[in-house]
Amino acid sequence: MQKKILWIGLALVLASSLQVNAQDAKQNSTYKRYFIGSTFLMLGNLVPDDPNPPKFIQLNVGYWITPKNVVFLELKRSRFAWPLGIPWGKSFDAPGENYPGYVRQNVIGLAYNRFWWKGLYTGVHTMHALQKYIDEDNKKIANGYTLFMTYRLGYQLKFFKNRFFFEPSIGLTHWPIKTNTPESFKLKESKWPSYFGYEPGLHFGYNF
Repeated sequence: MQKKILWIGLALVLASSLQVNAQDAKQNSTYKRYFIGSTFLMLGNLVPDDPNPPKFIQLNVGYWITPKNVVFLELKRSRFAWPLGIPWGKSFDAPGENYPGYVRQNVIGLAYNRFWWKGLYTGVHTMHALQKYIDEDNKKIANGYTLFMTYRLGYQLKFFKNRFFFEPSIGLTHWPIKTNTPESFKLKESKWPSYFGYEPGLHFGYNF
């Protein structure tokens, strides 16, 4: 009986919260339900004479459930030639730490952001990466899969009647599932952790 009362109470609190948020949305003429965006990290593609260009593209498509709760899809494509667990410091992108080739990946992710105070938010991202391992002769040697989980703390800045936004953030990413990694790549990864901290985020978008 107590469990039933607890569940009923939680349902009432949730319904009340959604109703308040819906009322706030109606009162705010600039509130929009959908957004499209990407990240300024794609500017890394413009680094001149980069021997291992990231060839990074990203598209975010989102839906505001309420003014404080948003979900969105992340579609990404990139390549990398160093283990992702190398932390910031002298070993990051250092010669000798790179793979005997590189990894090319296509990623589809689902993310949720919760806004707590003004533009301050926390987020969780679940990303599924289909990966191709390419050797030093530019030949594919394996297909793999990695599940990435990212947790973010950020702040949203709005411009032009809340149409445009910019979200600087910091995140922690780890990969609890990683399959079919070639031994030569696994050897390079073995000395590093399966997580990466202090990962910058520079998302931007347009509400419509």
